[in-house]
Amino acid sequence: MYLTKKTYIKPDMKLGGLFFENPYLLLMMEHFNLDFVVNDKTIEKVCQESSINSNIFVDIANLYNGFNDLDAKKYTKTDILTIVNFLKNSHNYYKEEKYPEIQSLINKILKLNETREIKLISKFFGEYFNEVIDHLDYEDQVAFPYFLNLLEDGRNIPKGKDYSAKIYSDHHTDIETKLMELKTLLLRHIPLGKDRSLRRRLIISLFELDYDLNIHYLIEESALTPLIEKIENGFKK
Repeated sequence: MYLTKKTYIKPDMKLGGLFFENPYLLLMMEHFNLDFVVNDKTIEKVCQESSINSNIFVDIANLYNGFNDLDAKKYTKTDILTIVNFLKNSHNYYKEEKYPEIQSLINKILKLNETREIKLISKFFGEYFNEVIDHLDYEDQVAFPYFLNLLEDGRNIPKGKDYSAKIYSDHHTDIETKLMELKTLLLRHIPLGKDRSLRRRLIISLFELDYDLNIHYLIEESALTPLIEKIENGFKK
């Protein structure tokens, strides 16, 4: 097996073969709510069958392969629903799969090493997790309903709901920085005990979470927010 740079993805490529190069694209397919058994279909064909704009699909796939070509000018108003559903599915992944997995690993390490440092790690992650849940719930309950309502008809926004894309962007919390602090503590400052295997699995899981969260953030800032601002500006004219 040879380590290679990831492929720059294009619509005419066969999707199935790309999973062997980057298995994280399987997670992307889940976020799109798509089956990853696609036989010999091209990306264009998969997108046509799923009523997904191939531009947004390819650009997000390239994010997972390390290329950032997000440009809201290429997307349409109808892509907002696709993007919101993608982000909501990613929220479910964080809350129902990734965070419980990380918490379970921390609990197992704590049983083997009931040291002050590990207890602080557990406390730090618990506080971080609560902050992330608040952030995700805010998006699910406030931001996304506003976006979808605006998509249907901006004039039907409920009275008293003084909200905008700018408020959404300003509300972003710095959850990525705290995740980096947690990884740094585990890699550089806490001595290894009887938990090397668990520690490795925990750190890798944190890197996987960080990887997907960064993509999540880029989609919000470079695709969703500009699209919403464009609609808002249109209603102001």
